[in-house]
Amino acid sequence: MKNLFDFSEVATYFFRKPDPNRKSTFNLRVMHGINKVSILIFLVCLIVMGVRLFTR
Repeated sequence: MKNLFDFSEVATYFFRKPDPNRKSTFNLRVMHGINKVSILIFLVCLIVMGVRLFTR
């Protein structure tokens, strides 16, 4: 059950440095930018749903 709530991979995704062995293209940068935005929106939605659930 502990592995289900391990958000360390999500937290480190925002502070990860680019891999020096891979060439960074525009498409790759845009993909990671969209991923970061979608993760943030998902986490905000989880927080909102939790607040609504516990304030009833």
